[in-house]
Formats: sequence, C-alpha cells, structure tokens
Amino acid sequence: MCGIFGCILKEEEAAPIIHESLKRLEYRGYDSCGVATVFKGNLWLKKNAGKIDEVHRELNLDDMPGYIGIGHTRWATHGAPTKENAHPHTDCSGKIAVVHNGIIENFAELRRELEAKGHKFKSKTDTEVIPHLIEEFIKKGFSFPEAVREAIKKLKGSYAIAVIHANENVMVCARKESPLVIGLSKKGIFCASDIPAFLPYTNNVIVVEDGEIAILTADGYEIRRVEDWVKVNKKPKMIDWTVDMAEKKGFPHFMIKEIHEQPLCLKNTLRLREEYLDLMTTFLDRAKELFLIACGTSYHACFAASYLFAKLARRTAHPVIASEFIENYGNAIGVESTILAVSQSGETADTLNALLYARDKAATILGLTNVIGSTLTRIARVYICQQSGPEIGVAATKTYTSQLSVLTQLAIKLGMKRGKIGHIQYEELTSWIKKIPDITENVIENCEEKIMNIAEKYVGSRNFIFVGKGVNVATAMEGRLKLLEIAYMPSIAYSTLNADEIKFIGKETTAVFICPKTENRKRTMDEMSILKELGARIIALIEEGDAEIIEIADDYIEIPHIPLEELTPIPYIIPLQLLAYYVSVKKGLNPDMPRNLAKSVTVL
Repeated sequence: MCGIFGCILKEEEAAPIIHESLKRLEYRGYDSCGVATVFKGNLWLKKNAGKIDEVHRELNLDDMPGYIGIGHTRWATHGAPTKENAHPHTDCSGKIAVVHNGIIENFAELRRELEAKGHKFKSKTDTEVIPHLIEEFIKKGFSFPEAVREAIKKLKGSYAIAVIHANENVMVCARKESPLVIGLSKKGIFCASDIPAFLPYTNNVIVVEDGEIAILTADGYEIRRVEDWVKVNKKPKMIDWTVDMAEKKGFPHFMIKEIHEQPLCLKNTLRLREEYLDLMTTFLDRAKELFLIACGTSYHACFAASYLFAKLARRTAHPVIASEFIENYGNAIGVESTILAVSQSGETADTLNALLYARDKAATILGLTNVIGSTLTRIARVYICQQSGPEIGVAATKTYTSQLSVLTQLAIKLGMKRGKIGHIQYEELTSWIKKIPDITENVIENCEEKIMNIAEKYVGSRNFIFVGKGVNVATAMEGRLKLLEIAYMPSIAYSTLNADEIKFIGKETTAVFICPKTENRKRTMDEMSILKELGARIIALIEEGDAEIIEIADDYIEIPHIPLEELTPIPYIIPLQLLAYYVSVKKGLNPDMPRNLAKSVTVL
C-alpha cells in the first residue's frame, strides 16, 4: 500500500502542495518518496529513500517549478527502498512520469517485451513498466490519454496511477482495485489515494471506480470507461470528515479500518510472483529440520503453518517462540537446520537475536515480512514480502491474515513439490484459496453488526475461554490474544479442556468455540455441552446452517461454507478480531493504543 497524489493548479506552484499532501498520506507508506512536476516542456523530478521529512531536508521538495505535478510515498513491495526504486518512474525519453499504488502481476513479462524493443530500465519495481508502455503507444500515434488507456489494458493486477507528460497540460489517472479519488476546488483539481491528501483544499470529491480513467485539466475533468471509452457522468459529493476521520476512511479507529482492508490485502498476497514462492519452497523441501520462529501474532501464524506443512506436505515444522529458541534448540542447530522467520516489521528484536545465532551456526535463514529493506530481509537467504501495507493499529489484524495466506500458499506448493498432494487436490486448494478474499469480505459485511451486539452482551464477562481444534488451535490463540491486548479481558485458549480446568468454569465465563465442520466437530460439541451445563455462556463460530451447534450455543456467528479445513483459519479469525475490537470500544478503551504495547515499526 502506497500513497499517490497529483494536482493541476490554475496559478499556484504545485510542488509545495504535493509535499504537504504527501505528509498527510504518510500513514500509507514511508520508506521512500518523490515528486515530479511539468514546466515549459520539461519534467522536473526529485526522489529518494527515506521518510518525507528526511528527503525534503536533503532535496527541498518545494523547490520545483510548474502548476502540474504528482507525488508518491512508498511502502515497498517490489524492490528495496532505494532512490532508484522510489516513485515517480519515468520512460526512456524522460518526458513521462508515473506514480502507482498496487501490484502489477505480469510486470516481468512486460519488462522482457519492452527490453527487447530497446527500453532501458533503472529500477527493480513493477511500476516502471507503465511509463515505458505509455511511451511505446505514443510512438505508435496514440494521444497521451489514449496511450495511458492502451498501456493499462495490458496490465494484470491492481493499480491506481497518476501520469503526467512534459508536453501536455493534462494529467491522466486510472484505477483497478486500488483506491483513487478526485478533489475539485477553485485552485484546480487534485487526485489522490485517499481523501485526507487534499481535504484542506476541498471536500468536493469524486470517487473513481474500477475500470475507469480520468483526464484532468485545471478547469475540469472527464471520466471514461477503459473498456469501451464511453464517458461516465459523475456528480461530486461533499465530504464532512475531518483530516483525522479521513485518514481512517470515516472509521473511528485504524484497527477497524484495517480489519475492513483484509479482503484487498488477501488479494494482494495471491499476486506474489510464482518464482518467489517456488524458490522458498525449494529451500523448505531441502531442509533436514525446519523451525518456524516468531513472536506474538506472527507466532500464531507459524503455529497454524506447522499444521498446514504437516497435513499438506508431510513436512515436520517446529513452531517456536523466538525468545525461547536459543535456549531450547541452540545446541542442536547446525548446517542442516533451516529457519523460517516471520515478522511483520522485520525488526522484532527476539526474532533477530535468534536468527543471528542460527546464522552463526551455519543454518539457512528464510524470511516472511511486511517490510522490504528491514533487517530480516538482509539476513535471510530468501525472503517473501507479505504485501499487506503498513499497519497503524498496534493489534495485528491484516498482517496476520496476510501471513496465513502466504504460509498456506507455501504449504500447498510444498505438498505438490514433495508429491504429497495430487493435481486434483492441488487444483481444489488453489481454487478455494482464491475465494478466501471474497469469503472474508462476506464475513465482515454480514457479521459485523451481529458481533457488535454480541460484544454489548458479553462485555461484562469475568473471563473468556477460546477453544479450537486442529489448525484452528491457532485461531483460538490469536482470538484470545486480540481480546487480551486491546480489551484487557482475562482469557485463555485451549485445544482440549481437562477436568482440572473445567472446575473453574462458571456463570461468569464466556466460552468461544471455533467449530467449522471438520472431523473434530463431534468432540467440540461434547465440550460445548459440558461447559454449558457448568453455566458458561457459549459463542460459536460455525459453518452456515449448522443446526446442531445453533441449538447448543447461546450466540453464534455463521461463516460461509469452506470444504477444506486448511483454509478455515483466515475467515474464522475475522469475527474474533471484530469481537475484540467492539468489546474494547464498549469498555471505553482506545483499541489503537493499548497500554504497554507498541509495534516495532509504526507511524505516530
């Protein structure tokens, strides 16, 4: 997730406004930034790695001429945070500049085609193919807006782009899946990833929809459909948000905004390049012994992955809390050991300490992180970026489900590589994992209001118990952690309750059962009945229409049918994230700022 901004002004210099507006988008990314303007037939460009204030101190982003310009603040997904990889990106002529938010799936193929035609590339990004494609179509006689249209018709993946040309007094914007809005004011016209970028100048907003292209001038705009070039008539809407509200897209907290972002984040994880997954899978297959190390929420993703690797690939993987790794396994680590470390920030101290120790023992280090350029990416022999964008809320939500998605894909590929799953099962798994983003969106849309009411009902509970079986033990652990982190509710997680533990359960206990239709369902129902007899109140996460459990539970949340147990942890964690959020809010707490907790990487 990155932030893009563009403006065409009637009189004022664009660069200072672009700089200010990028600051308001810095929550969308902050590892590099850049600005490009057009003045008297020339393209002016300044960019570098670093946060906006750092780059401005070095380059003075305000000192650029021209009434037209674009800017970008980046969260890297392709290519490390370097000056070369920072946006805007240009074509061979230096006349076209593009800023982009999204992921181009077929960029490697397009790059090879363009290089064969003589195009020279400067970066390692997916974005850079876009200005070169536009250049190619302009050479063929297309107008600037038409060339942008032809270029994006060749793109696979997601994008919101803003494009300028040194010889043109227009800006062209387009969108597919990534957000894009237009702001109208007396000063001129703006485009941006999010409304807060231009909110101090105007609250008159047009939302660009998927498959639309906008042609902007200082005096007006035109929106067309990419598919057939037909004009789209849209009336602007007045937004009454403050800048703070706009940063959260109207949500009261970043946490709930980020819960709602998960369907898009999951789609992005499914756009990982096959060669990255294949390379990682090769190292996982070669490993004599495999450890999955992480902390907190990332550890729960590893815990789930250990089930997935065992079930799908017949590959033993030991999930270990990073702080315990050296003491428990340090003397046994050697050249035949492989460590897959999972860290959202790539800077988690306990995880890095374990990795440095393992590296000194000649172990192979692999990484899964959300931050390219982090220490983990420098230590790891191979790493994958989970592509969930910056997470501002301290309690991990979208980063957890993104980690689960990547680890599930690795388990499926590993199973195929090792000959443990056949082509039919592989096709079924890959087909269903592509449905998970839509299923997740369904859960959020259809269950949120009910969960809000459940939170109201159970906010006074003395303690909570979370119970899951199989791979959903991890779901129980993560649900318990969320409630503990942001609502401070005493809670525990189990796979099976024993007699001694049952003694402490009474009427002030709320038990949350994760119970998809799996081979463990009968045992889960028996435990549910026992706890109910002891006076506990039961909340059940069930598959739609599970009448037997509905009869036992006090409250239930229905999840769409998923025939494969391996894919249930992602949609089944969503209600527990929402439950924790709404219990926290009902208690009058700020879920974005839980006490005594912080991220390794965050924006304040």
